[in-house]
Amino acid sequence: MPAPEAPRRGSTVDIGGRGLRIVRAGPADGPLCILEHGAFGCASDWAVVQAQLAAKGIRSLAYDRAGLGDSDPGPAPRDGEAIVDDLERLLRALDESGPLLLAGHSMGGLMVRLEALAWPERTLGVVLVDAVTPAILDDPGGAKFVLTYVRAMRWVTLAAKAGAMRLYAKLAGDLIGLDPEASADKRRIYGTGSHAIGAAAEVVEWPATSKAAAAADFDTRLPIAVVAAGPVDGPRAWLKTIQARPAEASTHGYVEHVSAASHASLLGPCYADAIVRGIEHVLAKA
Repeated sequence: MPAPEAPRRGSTVDIGGRGLRIVRAGPADGPLCILEHGAFGCASDWAVVQAQLAAKGIRSLAYDRAGLGDSDPGPAPRDGEAIVDDLERLLRALDESGPLLLAGHSMGGLMVRLEALAWPERTLGVVLVDAVTPAILDDPGGAKFVLTYVRAMRWVTLAAKAGAMRLYAKLAGDLIGLDPEASADKRRIYGTGSHAIGAAAEVVEWPATSKAAAAADFDTRLPIAVVAAGPVDGPRAWLKTIQARPAEASTHGYVEHVSAASHASLLGPCYADAIVRGIEHVLAKA
């Protein structure tokens, strides 16, 4: 007898003939913190952060980008422009005009950068959580990693079509350390072929999205917090330097390195308070 399917979190919002899954938390009013997940992520990645924000009276919205998790696919290509357009449609459907605080984990850092540049009048600030920035492609090591990762998406897509993601989800579906409900939701999603295929379609567009995000710099007056995982020194010191630059260029910048955290566990119960501190900094300065 098959195991019962994990309960689905959140709700679906129609953005014009297709739906995006959202998960809201916190009070009914006040600035809205938009939470962008990373590559192969979903709304449930942010469950711990959302609970901590709600406890502090900060409202937030996490969502599955088109083609990922429980959201319907969107038109190709799945680059940053398409993602910003989808979020604009979602906010309009929810009657959310701002002000917004934009937080992005991993590749979601490129998305929030594009969103902040598109909506300067309603963006209070940006929080980059162990995030990708356009400058990574300017580094030879970073550019090589991105190219290798992009090329690997062909094999990911083939594996997803063959049903291999179900096994991988059992082994590594939740490296964050989520509560049982959110963890079950994430593992369910991670094990679906459609999610992996949708995520691969985003990763393939990483260079194009990065190029678009590099077209303009943040306003130096915009509060920016950078929360990075892992030690500052060591073989990845170059990455920590690159990640910190947006906050260092801001007149209201904030940088916190969480040396004991990994890229995934930074979102979990042991370290999520660092992300909340970054969000509180931005709200205070805004």
